[in-house]
Amino acid sequence: MEGVELASYHLKGVAYSWFEMWEESREEGSPPARWSEFTNAFMDHFLPTETKAAYATEFESLKQGSMNVWEYHMEFVRLSKYVIHMLPAMEARVRRFVQGLSPLVINEAATTALNFDMNYGKMMAFTQAT
Repeated sequence: MEGVELASYHLKGVAYSWFEMWEESREEGSPPARWSEFTNAFMDHFLPTETKAAYATEFESLKQGSMNVWEYHMEFVRLSKYVIHMLPAMEARVRRFVQGLSPLVINEAATTALNFDMNYGKMMAFTQAT
């Protein structure tokens, strides 16, 4: 809720007009908007389908390559916001992150990813340490 309110203060012009219309279109008495709901609606309205498809393709082919783990992580985060539907659960997010790691790190990380309480933050820390 606070994230949506804060973001709305920074919107200007057409974006703010859209936000007011979007907010009014929500059912009366509905709970405050969640950040994910707002960002999905915002990107659906302002980001062309072709651009979203290009980002999805870039995300699907993302590999660590010559990047260090931190650079790979930053690129993974940047692109993953466009493909939320591809990462419905933490396990999917961790699995996709591990798939893009360099061969030197992937074997260790793949075994660690099987750990039941592994989340993306823990995997990031593990791969940086590895």
